Order: sequence, then C-alpha cells, then structure tokens
Amino acid sequence: MVLVLLRLSVGRCTNDQLFETKTVHVGEEVELLCPRERESTQAFLYWFRLVSGRSPHFIGGTFSFNYDGVKQIPRITAKQGNGTFLLHIKETDLNDTGFYYCLKANRLNLTFLKGIILTVKGPEPKIITIIEEPIPGPVRPGDSVTLQCSVLSDSDSGTCPRAQGVHWFRPGSDGSQARLIFTEGGSGGECERRLEIQRPQKCVYNFSKTISSSDAGTYHCAVATCGQILFGNGTKLDIDVVSSCDSHRDNTVLFLLCVALATSLIVIISLVCVVINTSTHCCKATSCNEHSHEKRNEDTLVYSTVRTTGGNRRKAAVTEEAVYTNVGAFQLQ
Repeated sequence: MVLVLLRLSVGRCTNDQLFETKTVHVGEEVELLCPRERESTQAFLYWFRLVSGRSPHFIGGTFSFNYDGVKQIPRITAKQGNGTFLLHIKETDLNDTGFYYCLKANRLNLTFLKGIILTVKGPEPKIITIIEEPIPGPVRPGDSVTLQCSVLSDSDSGTCPRAQGVHWFRPGSDGSQARLIFTEGGSGGECERRLEIQRPQKCVYNFSKTISSSDAGTYHCAVATCGQILFGNGTKLDIDVVSSCDSHRDNTVLFLLCVALATSLIVIISLVCVVINTSTHCCKATSCNEHSHEKRNEDTLVYSTVRTTGGNRRKAAVTEEAVYTNVGAFQLQ
C-alpha cells in the first residue's frame, strides 16, 4: 500500500518533508500537519489512516481554499490551519498507532502530500513470574506434545504486550550448552480473557512439537522484554521408549492370539457343519419309517364271513362259519 501511495507523487521531487515519524505515549496529544496551498482551481484535501491488515480509514477532508468547516470524530479533529490541513488527536491510545497520509485530489489528479508514521507507546508491564505447565506422564515417539508457557505481568491492558519475545530452549543430550529450538513473537500470545481486568495479567504461549526418541530432556521458556530475559522453571519431557525385547514379546503375543482366534473359528465352523449334517440324516430316516409303516397298514386286509344254512325242522340246525384273517396281497414288481 505504501508503494502505491509513493506512485501517486509522480511528477514532483521526493524529499524528506514528505515522510515523518512521531512517537508519543498513551494519553498525550499529537498534531499532524499537511501542507495546503491555495490554487486557482478547486481541490480537495483528505486525511487517511492505514493500519496493517486493514483497509485505509478516512478521517477527514477539506478544500484547498480557506474553509472554516471542521470534521470531528471522538478524540480526533480535522480542520484548516494557517497554510495547513491539520489533524489533532487528544488522549492517544495504543489503537492510534498507524500510518497517516494526506492526499490532494484535483479533478482527476491525485497527489500525495504527507505521510506520518505515528507510534503510541504504553507503559511497559512488569513481569512477575513465568510458569511452565508440566506434561502429564511419559510420551511415545511420534506423539504430538504442546508445551505451555504462562507469563504473569502487572499490566492494565487486555492484550499481551507486543514487545514480548518468547523463546524455547533445550539442553544438549550430553549436557552441552542449551540450544534455541523455537522463537515466538509477541503477537503469538493469547491473553486469558476475564470478566474484568485483574492483576496479574496472564498471557499464554504454546509450542507444539512431534516427539522423537532423542527429544527427551528439560525444556525452558524464556521471555525477553524491557531489556531483560527471564527464564521459567522448565518442563521435563520423558519419553517411553519401547525396547526391542518388549517389541518382540508383544509381536509374539499378538501372533499367538491370532492363531488362537483362527483355530477357534475353524472349530466352530466344523461343529456347525456336523450339526447340520446330523439333523439332515435324522429327518430323512424319520420320513422313510413313517412312509413304510403307512404302506404296511394299507396292505394288511382282514376278511370275516358268516354263512348260515337251513334244513328240515326236524333236522338240527347246522352252522358253517368261515374265517379268513391276516391275508396280505403283494404285488410283483
């Protein structure tokens, strides 16, 4: 964005008067001046503020000729001065930090007149202590571990100080000098949110790492601010390394369990097949016996005949009786 603004000044010589830096403390007043020249044609002057990561913000505007109008927003006033177009900020706070620039628009021409970098400094917080949270239990290679460093400071603001730089150190495995493994700027901190501002203020910084077998040791968090470096109490990282014997034993147990499972499945399947075959044979045998019994009952016939003959009255009655029983008829195939 600054490069674009510099291109707007094409056609005029650049000099040190175009850019300026100002530094004030929180609560002070500051005045930013933009040169204003009277022209025969009507022109417009504008003040903008640019903050990193945001779009330019329009603050106020006026004419190139003398004009008594005043553009006023909370704590900021834009108005004409003697040959100037000034921007007055009272009771500055940290949010007023940014790049302020003044532009002149004359018909289709846009000219860059002034650029001011304003820095608002607040009271440096006093660090009370640094706390490093312990890691619960040993970890194994390949696990992801998050180291946490909490900075307690005597600060009235609700944000972590930008001046803080957090560094993570780890001693050498052979007791050699500690080495730096990670550096985090002040913007990476997360301020603990509370319902009301309390002291001390707690800012939390995290560092995540995938662990290998050689990462065991004590990690230290160091905070650099206000010309001093403070170290935490350290976080000890224990790694649960699996030995080759344990690994071989685990593999053997796993293999035996798999074999036992496969054997159980084979036995269960065999028993199911035997039960099914036995049931099938029993059903067939029962059906055949019932059919044969019915056939024999049908083929068994019993015949019984009674015959009576009459003679003279004088003669005694004679009764003939023929009995046929258990006669079977067989059909030749």
